[in-house]
Amino acid sequence: MSFIDVHSEDDFKSPKTTEKKNKFEEKKPNQEIILETYKKVELPEQDSTHHRIWKHHHLSHYNRLLFLATISNLIFLALGLLIWQWWTEDGIALRQISTMVVLNLAIAVLVRQQYIVNGIFWLCMRPTLEWPLWIRWNLAKVYHIGGLHSGCAASATIWFGILSASFTYHLAHDLPGISLHTTLLGYSLVVLLVCIIIFALPKMRSKYHNCFECVHRFGGWAGLTLTWAFTSFFINDQKGAASLLSELLESVNFWVLLITTSSAIIPWLQLRKIPVKVSTSSSHVAIVEIPEINKPFVGSSSSISLSPIIEWHAFANITSPRKEGYRLVISRAGDWTAKFIDNPPEHVWVKGTPVAGVGHVNKVFKRIVWVATGSGIGPILAHLLHKKRPGYLIWSTRTPRQTYGNELVDEILCVQPDATIWDTTKYEKPDMVKLAYVAYTAFNAEAVVCISNQKLTRAVVYGMESRGIPAFGAIWDS
Repeated sequence: MSFIDVHSEDDFKSPKTTEKKNKFEEKKPNQEIILETYKKVELPEQDSTHHRIWKHHHLSHYNRLLFLATISNLIFLALGLLIWQWWTEDGIALRQISTMVVLNLAIAVLVRQQYIVNGIFWLCMRPTLEWPLWIRWNLAKVYHIGGLHSGCAASATIWFGILSASFTYHLAHDLPGISLHTTLLGYSLVVLLVCIIIFALPKMRSKYHNCFECVHRFGGWAGLTLTWAFTSFFINDQKGAASLLSELLESVNFWVLLITTSSAIIPWLQLRKIPVKVSTSSSHVAIVEIPEINKPFVGSSSSISLSPIIEWHAFANITSPRKEGYRLVISRAGDWTAKFIDNPPEHVWVKGTPVAGVGHVNKVFKRIVWVATGSGIGPILAHLLHKKRPGYLIWSTRTPRQTYGNELVDEILCVQPDATIWDTTKYEKPDMVKLAYVAYTAFNAEAVVCISNQKLTRAVVYGMESRGIPAFGAIWDS
């Protein structure tokens, strides 16, 4: 295998790019070592079977948090049945069950709130580099927090089903404290939440992504609105001689719902339409320049839209220490991105605040190997430019200069002259697990971060972690 880079004779026609080529070719010891080692080395054996199973993506921190949320709710259900006597022949503790519904819904919504997500990231990124690696390794899995979202949303749906069945029991036995319209509204919410969950399942989400977006967004807002109506009706049924207002103000459910609704509304209060400059060096990629004065923090992403009521798409923010504003890299990956690239807009909508992403975990590691394929370079580029931590880049992609433009590739080479950039149109696709391991060893890194498609990301993360190496990558959670 010869030295693999992004250069060809046609790529350097101006004096400026020729100068960069010469500079790059004179300084490539790390890359040469990595590529030579890649040809010779064999991956070490994976750890024990127990360790490999524990590191499999089916037992990821996301699923562990989902499991924790589910088990916690099952414990409360068992306590309600066996200790607290929520269900008896004389009646059912409807208020306590309704509180379980609202609390689970609140957690499901709040762990997706932008400021709360950033706060959780901030807390988990507090450890110094002197802390034991295993602690920093587990804290850096903070981006799996969506497991609580899924676990609590599913639990809220189950509690809603139990509550609605309890309403039916009360009505069937002429017990006080519930009305028919409240019962029907409860069942309507159960059906709505079940639909949201079905479309959020990984296979459904992948196959019917546009439907998932609509159902999740409009279903979520409808669910929150109906929960307000349900809570008001339910409290009215339960209030007895007291006034509805006084009962609402004394209800835990009311205040929890108020906090939950406020957290959902805040990003929309920050909705703004901003001008953008879109450049397309190829039909595959668009570079979006956003001239906002306030730069997003390194390792964050922002959601943009062309039709704010219909759909939103999140992209990594690329900030540079030497440039105003920030950029986004948008690659062709569906109807929306194709439309964006083929008909570049002059304005986009942005809401809320930038949110920390998986790359932000580099703060708790001394040295990082960044692994990217294609437009996965976008989430990594800001980290390379700001140099918060020493890092080494492996980037596998098709015709980098033709696809992403000379300016972006030169920018990468300026800060990473020894990067391994693998042109897959000239050379066979590499074994990214092996290449990442070789770079991890040669660079004396503490962790690997992979930004790629789901299949490759899982392969790299599992390939590293099953060998005792901290590794991180997007998880495509609901």
